[in-house]
Amino acid sequence: MSSNPDFLYSSPPVLAHSRWRIFWLSLFTLAMSGLIWVALVYIYPLDTGSLDLHLGTVAPVDLVAPKFVEFESELLTAEAREAAARGASLAYTPTDPGIARQQVDALRAAVTFISTTRADSFASYEQKLEDLAVLDAAFDRPLAEEILLLTDEQWQAVMTEAVLVLQQVMRSTIRDGQVEEARRSIPSLVSFALPEEQVPTVTGLVSLYVVPNSFYSEELTEERRQQARDAVFPVVRTFVEGETVVRSGKVLSEADIEALQELGLLVGGDDPLSYLNAGGVVILSMTFILLFLYRRPAFSGNFKQILYTSFFFLVFLYLGRVIILQAHALPYIFPLTGFGLLIGALFGPQPGMFFMLPLSFLMGYGMPAALEVTIYFFLSGVFGVLVLDRARRVVSYVWAGAWAGVIGAGALLTFRLLDPFTDWNTLAIYVVASLVNGVASGIIALLLLFTSAPLLGKVTIIQLTELSRPDHPLLKFILLTAPGTYQHSLQVANLAEQAAEQIGADALLTRIGALYHDAGKALAPQYFIENQIPGAGNPHENIDPYESSAIIIRHVTDGLDLAHKHHLPDRIIDFIAEHHGTTATRFQYAKAIQAAGGDASKVSLDDFRYPGPRPRSRETALVMIADGCEARARAERPHTEVEIRAIIKDVIEKRLASGQFDETSLTMRDLHIVQDSFTNTLRGIYHPRIEYPKLEERALSTDESETFPDAARPVPPSPEPDAPLPPTQPKRSPKTPPRNVPLSEPTPHVKNP
Repeated sequence: MSSNPDFLYSSPPVLAHSRWRIFWLSLFTLAMSGLIWVALVYIYPLDTGSLDLHLGTVAPVDLVAPKFVEFESELLTAEAREAAARGASLAYTPTDPGIARQQVDALRAAVTFISTTRADSFASYEQKLEDLAVLDAAFDRPLAEEILLLTDEQWQAVMTEAVLVLQQVMRSTIRDGQVEEARRSIPSLVSFALPEEQVPTVTGLVSLYVVPNSFYSEELTEERRQQARDAVFPVVRTFVEGETVVRSGKVLSEADIEALQELGLLVGGDDPLSYLNAGGVVILSMTFILLFLYRRPAFSGNFKQILYTSFFFLVFLYLGRVIILQAHALPYIFPLTGFGLLIGALFGPQPGMFFMLPLSFLMGYGMPAALEVTIYFFLSGVFGVLVLDRARRVVSYVWAGAWAGVIGAGALLTFRLLDPFTDWNTLAIYVVASLVNGVASGIIALLLLFTSAPLLGKVTIIQLTELSRPDHPLLKFILLTAPGTYQHSLQVANLAEQAAEQIGADALLTRIGALYHDAGKALAPQYFIENQIPGAGNPHENIDPYESSAIIIRHVTDGLDLAHKHHLPDRIIDFIAEHHGTTATRFQYAKAIQAAGGDASKVSLDDFRYPGPRPRSRETALVMIADGCEARARAERPHTEVEIRAIIKDVIEKRLASGQFDETSLTMRDLHIVQDSFTNTLRGIYHPRIEYPKLEERALSTDESETFPDAARPVPPSPEPDAPLPPTQPKRSPKTPPRNVPLSEPTPHVKNP
């Protein structure tokens, strides 16, 4: 399987269970088919022959009925019925006699209270005014004074007349807004037998109790409107053959569009044939896409990858059809190639080129020059992806887009030069549009790349370049607190990077991941041999093997914490989590068995196992192998190529036997290439050395004996997780002075027997 372009690096795909994979693919097929069908059916130019007609456009020619048509105009009928409904009067409830009786009773109670107040001989005039004021808020002082100044005979006449007048007023219909009008009619209802000076008193008293007795009814009004609608007959329009439906120069209204549709002068929209045709195009396109997904399980097994590709597929399709068909833009200027560049950069050239074919086909569907547009988009998109390939610089995207524009211009010239109606000015416009399209596609793809790549857990070349800087805070922290680990990481990076280049993996990603794979050791550098001061002793010699193992294993979780704290991309974090896989600290395991009296059944290997996960990409697997080989080489100091090759082979075979590479796409051929690459690299490091003169040898021996006395110089155990016991120090010539060899593997050392 081909690797992604070096510009981007993503976590490896995880294949879903077959049943769930079938379920998601089925759901994906239905959703994509429906959305594509909508784009083809409802984003379509309304045209007559070569004319583009829709609401609000001007008819360029007289449109004549090709046949006799008589139809009920739903639009005009609906307008007539709504006009009738708007003309219907508002409906109110009938006059409520209960309200009249209620108000008359209230007036009688009021006059009774007034009579009682008037007859109160113990109350003063002011007290009586105060008593009457509580009768009603609208019962003002002037009215109360008039009533108190009346004689008993006058009051009796006023009281009787007020009740009679109120009965007459409340018998008529009074609605909201008509109360004042009813009150103004009260004086005309007062009996002529009553003196004129007492009429205002009756009027003021009765006015207090005049209220509406008929109210607006929404329900009755709607019934009246519906009756008005039902009374309107359908509007029937008739056109005879040859009759002018729309005059040239007329702005098309909804009624005109309706008539043209009934006459069959508009294609698309509600035409059943267009639905079937669009359905056939969708079936062809989806069959093509599903065939690719079936043949590429690594791509189809990653649901996020499918979702992302589908989303931008639909975005470019909808935007393209809306801009070209609805906004009447020149199709050759729409940057459809940007989709191919984006997908090619994210997931590799194959998906980028493949998805350009159905997208170009769907984009050209329904256009006047469909074949020309389809070929133009497809050729420019595919060529742009091929030029981009393994882009390592930002400018590569602009160049890829520019070359795509050149190819698109060539395709247009191939078609248009044979067209006698295309002049040189038009050709120049097409060429410029194609070039602008290409450059815009590259820029758009680059912008989408940087904004959306983090959502997919991907790393851009700019991020990797930033992470490779020695002054990066985390790298600087490792260098200052664990310089031995830093040097070990550099050696691992060199080994893994060169091997990655030879097997076609992501070399830059591999190198950056290797630089950070042991970051956790910086939190406890004294527990790892490459950071220990010579002669200071090894803290692992005096602690329990379980605790010793836990300290060593913890550098993985500590590394993850540091990575999250420094906001490293997920793809780099994978190297920290996976570089030991699920191997075990075998030396501590052997010590635990020894402490248990040699009874292995009392010790669980799982207590000494790294948390994992196992490597899930070729890149993290390379770092795992390089980590083990570099540590073994430092410990054993091989002198010949045979010894170097034996170390590398042993490391690979043990990882392979324990299933550490089961979730990667590494092949046996890749592993053979890796073995050769590591051998060449390590051979340059551990090459034969010259023997120095006697005086120099003595001086060097004196320096090294001060660092590690020969009798107490530690020899590291094998860093291989599956090795039962640490290897012994190889024998040396008596003339060869002992070397102070720093170890990179975080395991305690034992004394040379």
